[in-house]
Amino acid sequence: MTMKTVGFIGGKYLPLHRGHIYTIVRAASSVDELYVILSHNEDRDRETCEKSSFPYIPADIRLRWLHEATKEMGNVRVLSVADTTKDYDWEEGSRLIKAAINKKIDVVFSSESAYDAIFKSNYPDAKHILLDEERKIVPISATEIREEGVYAHWNDIPECVRPYFVKKVVLVGTESCGKSTLTRNLASVYNTTFVKEYGRTLCEEIGGCEGIIQKEDYPIIAYGHKMEEKEAIRKANKIVFIDTEATVTQYYSHLYNNCHQKVLDEIIAEQSYDMYLYLEPDVPWVDDGLRVHGEQYVRDENNKLLKEMFKQNNIELTVISGTYEEKLNQAIDLVDQLFREN
Repeated sequence: MTMKTVGFIGGKYLPLHRGHIYTIVRAASSVDELYVILSHNEDRDRETCEKSSFPYIPADIRLRWLHEATKEMGNVRVLSVADTTKDYDWEEGSRLIKAAINKKIDVVFSSESAYDAIFKSNYPDAKHILLDEERKIVPISATEIREEGVYAHWNDIPECVRPYFVKKVVLVGTESCGKSTLTRNLASVYNTTFVKEYGRTLCEEIGGCEGIIQKEDYPIIAYGHKMEEKEAIRKANKIVFIDTEATVTQYYSHLYNNCHQKVLDEIIAEQSYDMYLYLEPDVPWVDDGLRVHGEQYVRDENNKLLKEMFKQNNIELTVISGTYEEKLNQAIDLVDQLFREN
């Protein structure tokens, strides 16, 4: 009976990029069983990131990337191997890797000829095979990405990794302040996806809001909105624009049903956005069949109430005001600044 060949390829994958995927595919095509080893140590990995002012990526996130990237490769298994040494100890690392694989290792794959002596010492029965050492086929490295930034190398970031780095900008405010229009326009300007206000979608389905919407609808709105966010983030081009979030949903629950939703508090506490753009209600009120609070004094009172709710939840707002054009220009400046800071 022919024995199966077993190989492994490892790294920090900080972050996982297209070059890594290429070498994993090549390696998987060369052996019967391939083990992809995520080698990690939080202190060392944090230090590596800090040298380039790059955000630290937890090992469990990187492990998920590897699982998702290789899920269709039937002969690949991903393993997480952590060590506790301050400086990487190759002998200790090889012991941990051998224990994790628990099989005779026939081939060790890498892209570094400098590792040849190290692998011969620690894996004496394994053949060292180099894959794209000069990075001519996929000319990118994790070091370059950390130093120059993910957004400068977006095309080298695998689809399963991109959502982690997508900037999330949410637009909030009371009715008829220009949120929906600005959300769509910003998505067009940045050639990316956007999320519609899910509460509006539900109200259109049932034929209205005030006097029709029930308190049981608000958790559905919040969950539905989050699912739409997830899909938009998955398809986004570096940034996604989102019309409304759970604080605004809570605001409407107070406004229409005089009801405070504890489940929305939990969602508010867990949600995370890179920027909250708060639109003042200073454009003309438009009656679209769903809006009912057109008097300016009512708009002002509602605006004050919503801002207070954000304050109570310790959410920092970036307020923009003026005409539709002025709000668009302010928003573009702020988004561009968001990218310059990262």
